[in-house]
Amino acid sequence: MKKQINPLRDLVHTYSIVARDSSTGEMGVAVESHWFSVGSIVPWAEAGVGAIATQSLVNVSFGPRGLELLRQGKAAPTVLKELIAADDAAEVRQLAVIDSGGTVATHTGRRCIPEAGHRLGDQYSVQANLMLNDSVWPAMAQAFEQSEGPLAERMVVALEAAQAADGDIRGKQSAALLVVRGQATGRPWADRLIDLRVEDHPEPVQELKRLLHLFRAYEYMNEGDVALERNDVAGALTAYRTAEAMAPDNLEMKFWHAVSLANSNMVGAALPLFKEIFAQDGQWAVLASRLPQAGLLDVNQDELERILAQQQA
Repeated sequence: MKKQINPLRDLVHTYSIVARDSSTGEMGVAVESHWFSVGSIVPWAEAGVGAIATQSLVNVSFGPRGLELLRQGKAAPTVLKELIAADDAAEVRQLAVIDSGGTVATHTGRRCIPEAGHRLGDQYSVQANLMLNDSVWPAMAQAFEQSEGPLAERMVVALEAAQAADGDIRGKQSAALLVVRGQATGRPWADRLIDLRVEDHPEPVQELKRLLHLFRAYEYMNEGDVALERNDVAGALTAYRTAEAMAPDNLEMKFWHAVSLANSNMVGAALPLFKEIFAQDGQWAVLASRLPQAGLLDVNQDELERILAQQQA
């Protein structure tokens, strides 16, 4: 019996990019769609294995099944061929696969809703369906090829180019970005480098870009923490200041920067930061008062009182 397609369940028309960074080996997927939570359906990736985007009248199983085939050592074209051959609705599918060596393969079924198409490049593929016009995926390819910087930022540039070319005929709703290491470390939590989702937003690509910028700021926060563990106070403070400059309205960053200063016998330098934080939200002062008990604020009673007094200063 011919499989019946349920468009209300399977309709994930979208534009996406799968790519590998030739210098770092990182692999990833970036995607946008006028569909709720596209990040839970389209992008799949595993460190040391590859990345997959499954879309159009989506067959979600292409994701985990494709990764399993890649894990067996099969190249991207072989994986794509096997997945498509086993699917009796292949002509309504769109699928892109990239393996850990950078080989890429893409399929756009003949019955994907126009405009639909794809373009393969050096270690990347862009694909789109149900677009307003056929300039979307060429614009993505051009933007990606001309971009510079980390893989994640370059893939977001491709999404922006798609949107600038009018994108999905239905509009926009959700977006996602997934990046994994080129080689697995045996620690899955560390191998998934970036996993950001915008589930429902009037400007999902711009929101995804904002989240990526914030993610980079928190990378500096983490760098500062590591520097402190090495007793590199100067390096830590430089990293914290960089993070705060990237996210100036983020009280969390300011707070832990102030705590780190205090823990480094620099309470005087921390006081202006505490004052600014407490003025905006007094509950941070309550948190500060609890940190000594947890061993996270190493100050004497007099120094703690000076810190808490910034709430009234």
